[in-house]
Amino acid sequence: QVQLVESGGGLVQAGDSLRLSCAASGRTFSSAVMGWFRQAPGKEREFVGAVRRVVTYYADSVKGRFTISRDNAKNTVDLQMNSLKAEDTAVYFCAASLSVRLGVSAVEYEYWGQGTQVTVSS
Repeated sequence: QVQLVESGGGLVQAGDSLRLSCAASGRTFSSAVMGWFRQAPGKEREFVGAVRRVVTYYADSVKGRFTISRDNAKNTVDLQMNSLKAEDTAVYFCAASLSVRLGVSAVEYEYWGQGTQVTVSS
């Protein structure tokens, strides 16, 4: 059974950094597209960034502040978040897609983690 588990969320102040980690089990994701999404209360789930092999792509709202890295040997993908803002507050989800395309839509991802809360106080 495929499982994605996020960790590393928490409460931080604006300007701080936080690192989220996603551990995949049940399948090797070295060739999968791994994405990060977030959902704030009352809002739709939105794309944060994704990585396919060594190629990364980010939403404009986080570009230059967030970085995705993956370790295929450990089946993990991390999201380093710097210069956090109050508007980054959301539940962050890790997702995996077996498509060859680096997608930015949630419907393109077949597997999801349970999410981890990130709260940024201003």
